[in-house]
Amino acid sequence: MEKAHPAVLAVTGPHDTPAVMRAVHAHLPKPHDPFTDLVPPQGIKLTPKHYAYLKISEGCNHRCTFCIIPSMRGDLVSRPIGEVMQEAENLVKSGVKELLVVSQDTSAYGVDVKYRTGFWGGKPLKSNFINLCRSLGELGAWIRLHYVYPYPHVDEAIPLMAEGRILPYLDVPFQHASPRILKLMKRPASAEKVLERIRAWRAACPELAIRSTFIVGFPGETEAEFSELISFLEEASLDRVGCFEYSPVEGAAANELPGALPDEVKRERKERFMKVQERISAQRLKAKIGKTYQVLVDEPGLGRSSADAPEIDGLVHFKGGKAGEFAQVRIDRADAHDLYGSLA
Repeated sequence: MEKAHPAVLAVTGPHDTPAVMRAVHAHLPKPHDPFTDLVPPQGIKLTPKHYAYLKISEGCNHRCTFCIIPSMRGDLVSRPIGEVMQEAENLVKSGVKELLVVSQDTSAYGVDVKYRTGFWGGKPLKSNFINLCRSLGELGAWIRLHYVYPYPHVDEAIPLMAEGRILPYLDVPFQHASPRILKLMKRPASAEKVLERIRAWRAACPELAIRSTFIVGFPGETEAEFSELISFLEEASLDRVGCFEYSPVEGAAANELPGALPDEVKRERKERFMKVQERISAQRLKAKIGKTYQVLVDEPGLGRSSADAPEIDGLVHFKGGKAGEFAQVRIDRADAHDLYGSLA
């Protein structure tokens, strides 16, 4: 094409606007714009240089009775996949080593646009959760998935984790285990199926770390239903867990349910819950002693493994290391939350 038509400035793929503009500006320099030219390509972010949050959508189609996000932010609106990938690519080029994929419902990405085809790098790319995971996995950074609603197609992401294309880490908010409470919450209501999937995920990817959040003291929660939750916790043996006492957020449908529990009951159940999880966490971390892990250094002497998201999970303690770089750390000891080791 360029030989036949020497006057053509460049040949690009369809809808590859950045490549077109680069070719234009190579021949006609872009005029200075004082309002935008000082903003770096990766944008302005408040996180350290080595990690960044990548928001892929806004809003949520679910109507969980304890939540008011849909009334505040509306239904799910997915960002165009080309826009998401361009932002991710710019961040990685700027030195970001870890991308934390976030939204209100990450695994629903693309549902609202019926998985329409977008473009990245001049190539067609369907807008769905798995395609997004695959494409992000090509960037050479740590890709960490947060707020993953447990739809069936989430199973397809596990092989990508086993292959090392994205981090073996899933943040799945299970919320409870009692079928009746889950139904009142308007959440998926089969703890048995969840346990089956967790076993299958770990069989396919043994290094998988699972984080989740739960609510105790939901209106009408009986002692027996709380015990179901504890039994689930013991059986699931999750790596990282957060627990919240039910709080009547203004506008939440659950506030109208009968059987509101006293604050002291909710507090006591949370304490019992976290005591069980602390023991589980200590057991899982103890199993890592003697092994060597890749760690992303947040500051000299402190870093995180693939199982640790910033600010909410544990840390790896060691001597040395340079902020923003990877290090190999051999684990010497562990407690209920953190790992301790030395540079390998």
